[in-house]
Amino acid sequence: MRANGYLAPAGVDEAGRGCLFGPVAAAAVILPSGCRIPGIRDSKIVPEQERHQLAGRIREDAIAYSVAFASVEEILEINILQASRLAMRRAVEGLNPQPDFLLVDFLKIDLPIPQDNLVKGDAISKSIAAASILAKVERDLLLAELHQLHPEYGLASNKGYGTPDHLQALDKYGATAHHRSAFAPVRAVMERRAQQERFQ
Repeated sequence: MRANGYLAPAGVDEAGRGCLFGPVAAAAVILPSGCRIPGIRDSKIVPEQERHQLAGRIREDAIAYSVAFASVEEILEINILQASRLAMRRAVEGLNPQPDFLLVDFLKIDLPIPQDNLVKGDAISKSIAAASILAKVERDLLLAELHQLHPEYGLASNKGYGTPDHLQALDKYGATAHHRSAFAPVRAVMERRAQQERFQ
């Protein structure tokens, strides 16, 4: 991008799109030219401790970075795909300076900025991978806080994904206001519990 005249390209990615619980997060990162942070790669394959260390380096070295969320209410209102795009747009809008080009993992962002939407972009672009790390770290920190409110769902370990322990807890305790009630596993539990209550 810089070879083509762009001075401040930003990488953008989201985290938590497939979760059953909590908001979706997104991050945007502008890295300096020639940035060398060993270990930056797709956040999903980076061990948690290393992910936190990399996030610290990214924040230190980046020209600009921003993390934003779209709430559960927004996910339910406009669907998870559009909510992911909304969180990405908010992350980009939070950058200072603003980027002149966007490298986005898979999705297209509704902004008047030239962009390239890359399949598996976090494996191709270092700035997208950096954004994926920041988004996941910030979302995981939020889920750790929400775990204190709802420890029965194991959020500190499952991060809101539909793991067997989370699904078992959903079946036992029902859904909270932080659960994505439109998602099939959550909806199925809610419908089953409502049916059981009708026959009690």
